Amino acid sequence: MDSTADLFDANADTVSVCELQFRSFGKKQRFFGPCVPLLVNEDHRPVLAMLSTPGEGRVLVVDAGGSLRVGVMGDRLAAIAVENNWAGVVVHGAIRDSTAIDALDIGVKSLGTTARRCQTERGGLASAPVRFGGVEFSAGDWVYADVDAVLASPRQLAFGAPV
Repeated sequence: MDSTADLFDANADTVSVCELQFRSFGKKQRFFGPCVPLLVNEDHRPVLAMLSTPGEGRVLVVDAGGSLRVGVMGDRLAAIAVENNWAGVVVHGAIRDSTAIDALDIGVKSLGTTARRCQTERGGLASAPVRFGGVEFSAGDWVYADVDAVLASPRQLAFGAPV
């Protein structure tokens, strides 16, 4: 399969399609891997902590409540994700430093961008399922993303190599 549309057509009874319209960042236009869910409240620190661990080709799915007020990831965190072998990051919220992220070998989806970051620690919740855009993203699900969509599946599906 070469696109999320192809993946949906071949697995309509298996995949869930996120109904949100994401923007794409980073050099990887298509990425996929096992899901690591993370719930945050306008705080980049839990994202930093997670991306500082071995990614092992996984996809970090960050539920920032859809907030466009504060960026929960920037170029420094994206570079750490690349170093630690994360396949990509999906952010239900905003990121910062998008031009610098575009130069990195990672895929990032977010609702938008901002200059603001959190000044106070607010914490986060790792490993619990997160839900947005009509999809529940649970640890161990598979996440597939390209310029068109973000999908979730309870099992691994055939999908083309990341580009």
